[in-house]
This record gives sequence, structure tokens and C-alpha cells, in this order.
Amino acid sequence: MAALHPYIFAALSGVGLWLAFPGGGAMPQLLPLVLVPLLHAVAVGSLRQATLVGLVGGLVHFLLLLYWIVIVLNTYGGLSWFFSLLALVLLASYMSIYIAIFAAITRFSLEALPPAINLWLLPALWVGLDWLRSILFSGFPWMDLGYALYNLPTVIQIADLVGHYGLTYLIVMLNLLIFFFSKSRRNSLTQSQLILPVCLLLLVVVYSQRRMQQIQQQANAAPHMTIGVVQGNIDQSVKWLPAQQKTTVDTYLRLSNSLTNSSAPSLIVWPETALPVYPLTEAQMAPLHTLLRQGDFALLSGVPLHETINRNIKPKLYNSALLLKPDGTTVGTYHKSHLVPFGEYVPLQDVFPFISPLVQAVGNFSAGTIDQPLPRQEAKLGILICFESVFADLSRQWVKAGANLLVNLTNDAWYGRSSAPYHSLAMAVFRAVETRRSLVRSANTGISAFIEPTGTIAEQSEIFIQWAKSAEISLLTGKTVWVRFGYLFAPACLTLSLIISASTLSIRRLRT
Repeated sequence: MAALHPYIFAALSGVGLWLAFPGGGAMPQLLPLVLVPLLHAVAVGSLRQATLVGLVGGLVHFLLLLYWIVIVLNTYGGLSWFFSLLALVLLASYMSIYIAIFAAITRFSLEALPPAINLWLLPALWVGLDWLRSILFSGFPWMDLGYALYNLPTVIQIADLVGHYGLTYLIVMLNLLIFFFSKSRRNSLTQSQLILPVCLLLLVVVYSQRRMQQIQQQANAAPHMTIGVVQGNIDQSVKWLPAQQKTTVDTYLRLSNSLTNSSAPSLIVWPETALPVYPLTEAQMAPLHTLLRQGDFALLSGVPLHETINRNIKPKLYNSALLLKPDGTTVGTYHKSHLVPFGEYVPLQDVFPFISPLVQAVGNFSAGTIDQPLPRQEAKLGILICFESVFADLSRQWVKAGANLLVNLTNDAWYGRSSAPYHSLAMAVFRAVETRRSLVRSANTGISAFIEPTGTIAEQSEIFIQWAKSAEISLLTGKTVWVRFGYLFAPACLTLSLIISASTLSIRRLRT
């Protein structure tokens, strides 16, 4: 039994993370404690055991976090339960490798370096590995630790300095403080060594409080625009059926009409592929033009678009956002630039053609690029389509290009009644704080929301209901520290932590 307890402790951390995260227990107050069992498990035994402990903790964490993958693949991807579960296990195993690496380096570092150094080094290592996971193999930065604080705007304002990674760093540091306090006096921190980390934590709290008040004042003084959001709640299983297309469009027309009757929005936003028509024809666009002329508003809608270069080349298909003026003419389009592997395109399909059927239901999309924001009156729209809201750098690119409003069009129907829609909302909140831009979110089945530049969710929908709301949205300008250079915090953490760890290992080898 003694040999098993490190793995039990690691599993406890995995369960604790699920309890802390939205969609699980939604108890962020657990975050300062949740990694302590894992750290205790890593601290005993060999380097090999520490690595296995990290894998176990990671597997429990990611299996609970990503269980919705089975719903996506089985219900909508057409895969059997066996292959859907296998895909979940493989993805969770891959994600767990990063925690295993953290555990292995932590085991060495706890032995080779004093607590006063590890207190700063190990949070940097965790952050750096999170960042590495966000870029390798097209990236999958799903629900890093900091995102669990999304609903606490009074503590997340440092994201405009160092992004959500800064919150992750502090969470890991708090866990290490508690871990070292629970160790013997020889392996613990002295009172003088506590002064700097405690001062940092207090400084973060003070900054967050004051910065939130400052941004609220700036938002009140900034130009505003009335924007409407429509959530059609269209069943994914019938959405693309030709017989259902008119009913889908009529639903969005009806809900949009309800907004124009109760308010006067300058812009109404429909979600990703709200127009499930390919290709669009004049006859299909006619009802939209009538609605726009009567309501005198612009419309931003998700829609599949195609581009034909010449007859000898197969047309390119894009997952796009289309902005229409009140007179029905097109202002511009944005083609989604970060596509979902095996959902919107097949990596290496020339090498592995047998996996192409996985995306036949949704098509093989081409990637677009981020160029100029789409203009509507004083607003300059930076568009994030579905999965793109997970990638902080895309919102940064939009702001650098001049966007003063972020708009997230998504279709979370794929996730079913799972934790994933709550995860998506949590990550979108940080895109607003990092860039100090209002973010408007329109989701087919929810969660749709209006998010202020402070990260405060002004209003949000329930999932799987029809919903239409308007709100006054502030249009802030200027570039945050994070947009300018604070985004480098995470890669710097990885670089410094690996350099220190490698240097320590080299010095230790020379001495032996």
C-alpha cells in the first residue's frame, strides 16, 4: 500500500483540478491546494517514479477535463464508442506528458536546489510547458490553470501584463508555498524568504483592484455601440440538411426582428455557420437583405464560403465571417486562420489518406489570415471563430491590426451538455482582459455573452435555449503591456527554467 500512495496522491490532484474548474465543481478556492498532493507524491521515490506519478496525475486530470471529446466524436463524428474512447485516452496521454516532464524536473530540482529557488523556478517550468503545449502540433492550450479564475474579475487583472499565464504562475507558487510549509524545517522556507513572494501576491491583489476601477472608468468614457447577439439553438444533427436550411435562417430572422423591436442595435451578430448554406445564392440572401433594410443595422454572421481560382483547381472552402451593411452589400469577410485538426482539415492527408473520412461531414477547409479588422461605424471588429478564442495570440494580432472590439462566433453544439461550453467561455474572458477589449460572443447553442474589458461577464445565456439580447458595448483603444511584449512571459519562463535546470544538472555532474 505504501508503494501505491504516491499514485493515489497524484490522482487526488487530478480530481481536485476537476473540482476547481468550471464545468466540474467550479470551486476555484481549491486552486492554492490542488497541486500539493502531486508535489508530495513527486518528492518521494525515484526519478522514474516521479515521472510515472506525473503521468497518473495528468491522465486523471485530462480524462476528466476532456471527456467531451467522446461526445464530439461519437455523436457527431460517427465514430464508435470504442474509437471515441481510444481517441480520448490518446489525447489525455499526450497532454499528460507535459505534467510528467514537470514532475521529473521537479523531482530533480527539489533534491538539487533550495526551496527559495524552487519557489520561483517550478512555477516558471509549469507555465513554460503550458506554453509549449499551446504551439506544438498546431497547439491545444485547453483550460490552463489560470482560466479557472475567469469568474473572479477582481483577481485576474494582471492578465493585461503577462496574460493568463501570470495567473497560472501564481497558482503554482501558492501550491509550492503550502507544500514547503508542510515539509520538515530543513526543507522549508525561512521567514525572510517568504517576504518577496508574499509581497508579490499582495501587489497582484492591489494592482487588480485598482486596475479594474481604472478600466471601468475608461470604458465609461469611451465610445459605445449597441450590439445584438442571437443564439439560434439549432440542432447540429439536422443543421446541414437541405430541408432544414430555411427553418434555420427563419429562426435567426425572427430572433433578430425581436431585437430591432426592443432596441436599435447598430450591429447584430449571428454565430459560426449560422447560415448553413453552400454556396449562398441571391434567393437565399433576399430575406436577409429585407431584414437589414427594415432594421437599419449591419449583420455579422458565420458562413461557409468558397473561392474558385480557376477551373483546373478544386475550390477552396473557408469557415468564414461575413459582414453585411444595412443595404445588404458586403463590407468584408474573414476566413478562420487557425483550423481544428481532424475537424476542419486533415493533417498529412497525402501521407495518411485513410483518415480523410473523419472530416467528410464538415469539409476540408483552408486557412485564412488575419489582416484588417472589419469596420462598422466606430467599431473595428477582430473576429475569433470557434476554437480561435482559445489562442491568446490571435486576439493580440487583431488588436495590433487595429481592432477595438473582439467578436467570437462559435458553434458549441458539438460538445453537447458537457463542461466544454463553460470552458470556452472561461477562456474567452481572458482574451478581453489581456487586450482590454470588449468581447461579444455569439454561440449557436450557448454560451453567448457580453464580456467587458475588465473580464466581467455583463450578461450570458444558458445553453441549449434560443436567446437574443442587446447591450451597450464600450470601444477601447490603446495597447496593453501584454499586447506589446508581455506575451513573451510564457516562452521566457520555459527558456529560463530549462536553462537553470540544465545548468544545475551539469554542475552536479561535474562535482560527482
